[in-house]
Amino acid sequence: MLAPAFPLLPDTFARWFASRGWSPRAHQLALVEEAARGNSVLLVAPTGGGKTLAGFLPSLIALEQKRKSSALHTLYISPLKALAVDVARNLETPIAEMGLPIKVETRTGDTPASRRQRQRYSPPDILLTTPEQLTLLLAHSGAPRLFASLKTVVLDELHAIHNSKRGDLLALCLARLSTLAPGLRRVGLSATVADPKPLQRYLMPQPEGGEVLSELVRGGVGAVPKIGILASEEYVPWAGHLARHAMQDVMTAIKKAKTTLVFVNTRRQAELTFQDLWRINEENLPIALHHGSLAPEQRRKVEAAMAQGRLKAVVCTSTLDLGIDWGAVDNVVCIGAPKGAARLVQRIGRANHRLDEPSQALLVPANRFEVLECEAAREAVIAGELDGDRLKRGSLDVLAQHVLGMACSAPFSEDELYREVVSASPYHGLPREDFSRVVDFVATGGYALKRYDRYAKLRKMTDGPSSTEKWRLAHPNLAQTYRLNAGTIVEDPMIDIRLQSKGKPVGVGGRTLGQMEEYFVEQLAPGDTFVFAGEVLSFHGIHEDAAYVSRTNDPEAEIPSYNGGKFPLSTFLAQRVREMVSNPKSWHLLPDPVQEWLKIQEWRSVIPQAGQLLVETFPRGNKFYLVCYPFEGRLAHQTLGMLVTRRLERLRLQPTGFCANEYALAVWGRRDMSGVDLGALFDEDMLGDDLDAWLAESNLFKRTFRNCAVIAGLIERRSPGKEKTGRQVTFSTDLIYDVLREHEPDHILLQATYQDAATGLLDVARLGDMLKRVKGRIISRNLERVSPLAVPALLEIAKEMVAGEAQEEILRETEESLVADAMRMD
Repeated sequence: MLAPAFPLLPDTFARWFASRGWSPRAHQLALVEEAARGNSVLLVAPTGGGKTLAGFLPSLIALEQKRKSSALHTLYISPLKALAVDVARNLETPIAEMGLPIKVETRTGDTPASRRQRQRYSPPDILLTTPEQLTLLLAHSGAPRLFASLKTVVLDELHAIHNSKRGDLLALCLARLSTLAPGLRRVGLSATVADPKPLQRYLMPQPEGGEVLSELVRGGVGAVPKIGILASEEYVPWAGHLARHAMQDVMTAIKKAKTTLVFVNTRRQAELTFQDLWRINEENLPIALHHGSLAPEQRRKVEAAMAQGRLKAVVCTSTLDLGIDWGAVDNVVCIGAPKGAARLVQRIGRANHRLDEPSQALLVPANRFEVLECEAAREAVIAGELDGDRLKRGSLDVLAQHVLGMACSAPFSEDELYREVVSASPYHGLPREDFSRVVDFVATGGYALKRYDRYAKLRKMTDGPSSTEKWRLAHPNLAQTYRLNAGTIVEDPMIDIRLQSKGKPVGVGGRTLGQMEEYFVEQLAPGDTFVFAGEVLSFHGIHEDAAYVSRTNDPEAEIPSYNGGKFPLSTFLAQRVREMVSNPKSWHLLPDPVQEWLKIQEWRSVIPQAGQLLVETFPRGNKFYLVCYPFEGRLAHQTLGMLVTRRLERLRLQPTGFCANEYALAVWGRRDMSGVDLGALFDEDMLGDDLDAWLAESNLFKRTFRNCAVIAGLIERRSPGKEKTGRQVTFSTDLIYDVLREHEPDHILLQATYQDAATGLLDVARLGDMLKRVKGRIISRNLERVSPLAVPALLEIAKEMVAGEAQEEILRETEESLVADAMRMD
C-alpha cells in the first residue's frame, strides 16, 4: 500500500485539496505538524499564500476526528469586524464541501444580543470574534466554563495589533485564557514583518526570568508587485495632500481594471476623493465609499457589493487595509504617500490575492516631497525591506481596565493576578509596586480621590485569612457599567447624522447616515452645507442626540476635518527619503520638475547629507523665517516646534508661530533668527524641563489624560440608559486632571498619560533619536530669500492662515510668488 502523499493530512482533506486542483502549501502542512507537537507558532507569509486556511487547518482536522463536539474548541481573533465576517464566510466553503460536522459563528458588536447571550452557554466549535468581544466574555462569571475546553487561539493580522493598546488588552486576555485552559496553543498569522521576534514573544506566556519565543514558520515568497508612480513630467504640486490634479488619471486606471481599491490616509481625504471622482464619473461607474464613520449598515452594504463583484471601485481608508479577500480586486491605487513600506505591502496585497501573480498598484503622490516618499517606498517593497515599529511597554490604563474586568468575573488574589499579568509579553518586567498602585487606583481612585465613593470599585474580602485575601467588586452594578465601557478605542465624541423628513420640524427624520465628530457639527449654523457619506448635505439643526440634515447641491460645501486616521511617517521610510535626497545619482528616477527642484536647492542653499540637519534662515515680507528639515514625521516636528519656539521666546526673538509637515518645520517671527546658536537651540536637553513645562500647560496633554481616564474606567462614557456627551466627559476629566496635578502628581494615570504622549502624540522617543543623531552635524544657511526646499512648508503656513471665500485665489497667488522667488537662478 502506498504511503499517503501528506502523512499528517487525513484522507478527507487530501481529497478536498485534490478536488480543487490544489496541493497544500508547505507552510500549511508545517502548521499541522506544529499542532501535532502541541506548539504555539507564528506564520509569516505574504498575502495570497493561504495564511487563514493554514491557521484553521489543524482545528478542522482535530474537530473532524472528534466528530462530536459540544464545547468551544477554537477562538479566532481579528482586529476588524468585517474581517471576522469575511473569514467566517470563506471558512464555511471547505467545511460544507468536506461535509464536516463543525459549527462556525461570529461574535462582533454587530451580532444580535440574543445570539451573543446564547453563545456563552451554547458555543459553536469555532468562534470568530474581536479583542473587545473577548474582553467582555472574560469579564463574565461564566468564563471558566466557556473556555475550559479551548484548545487553540488563532490571532489574525497580528502585526497590525500587537504593538498597540488593543494589543496590550489582548495580551492580558490571552494570559487569562491560559489560566482557564492550561495547554492552550496560540497561532499567530502575520504579513511579512521586518523582525518576527516580538510577535513570537507575544504568542508565548513569558516566564519570570528570561524570555520564550513561539515556533516560526515562513511562507513562500510571493511575486514581486508591479508598482507604478503617477507623477507628471510636466507638473507636480508643491504642497497639499489630496492629489486633485491627478483625478482624471485615477479614473482612467479605474476604467482599465476590473475592480480598484482607492486607498487614502484619512476620512476627510476619503470624502474629498470620492466627490472628485464622482464629478468626473461620466459613465456612471459603480463607485462606493468606505470609512469608519459611516453607518455599519452602509459599510456592510459596500462590503457585500464588493464580495459579489458589483463595484468598479471603492474609495477607502485603513478600514479595508487588512486581509479581506475580494477576488474581483485586481488593482490598488494609493492617494498620497503610504507613510510606511509595511503599510504599502499590506494595501498592495488587497489586489489579486494570488501568491504567484504580481499585484498591481499605482501610487499617486500629492506633492513633491511625497514623490520622494513614494519612490523610496517602491524601492523598499521591491527589495523586500520593511519598516519595524519601536516596541511600547504595556499601558497602565489598559491594565487598570483589565483588573476591573477580572473582578467582574470573580474575586481575585492580587499575587495570582500579578503572576498572570507579567506572563503577558507587553507587561513582562512590570514592577510589583506599579501593579499594586494600579490595583489601588481601581479600588480607591488613588490618594487624591480616595474620599469620593464613586471612584471606589473594589473591596477586600474579609471572610478568610489575610494571606489569601481577595479583591471583589464594591457593588454588583459595576459589572454592567464595565461592560458598557470596555475597550481601548477612544474616539472623539461623535453625533449621529440623520436625514430630516421634508416639511417636518427639526428632529423628525429618517435613516441614520453615520456619525461625525461633535466638534465639527457644533460649528455649523442652519443652512450650512457639508460633504458626508459621499453626499452634499444641508444642516438643519441638532435635536436630542442627533444632527438633522437633508440632501442638497452645493459645489462650495465644506469637507469635515476628522481628527483620527493620520498615519505618521515611519522611521525606516524617513531614513530612505533622507538618503535619496542626499544622493544626486538617484535623482534621475524622479520626474523632471522634482529633479529641477532639488538641483536649484543644491545651487541656492545645500542638500543635507542623510545624517545632517539643514537649518535655513531668511526674511520674507515683514517676517523672518527659520526652516529645518528633520524628515521625522509631523508628530515629532510638532513637538519640536513647541519646544523650539519656547527657546526662541527666552532669547527674545519673538517667534509668532510655527508650522510642521512630514518633512520640515518652519518657524516665523518678528526678529532675525540667523544668529542663533543652533547647537544650543537643538540640544537634547529640550526634552527635559522644557518638555515638562510645556506638557503641564498643554491641551494636548489634557486630551491624552482624558483618553487614559476613559480607558482606565475613571470616567465612564456610558452608564445604563444614558451616555455622556463629549463635553461632559471633557469637563469631568479636566477637573480631575487639575486635582491630580496639584495633589498627586505621581498618580498612576498621570504616569500612563506621559507614557502615552511620549510614544504617541508627541513622538518624543523619535525626536530624541533625531536630536542625538544630528548633534554636531547641524549645517546652517542664512539666505536672502526662500529656498526651493522651504516652499512646501511656507505653503502649509499660508493654508493655515488664509480663510474665507478668496482662499483659493490668495493661495494661488502665494504659491506663484513663492515659487518664482525660490526658483530664480540669480
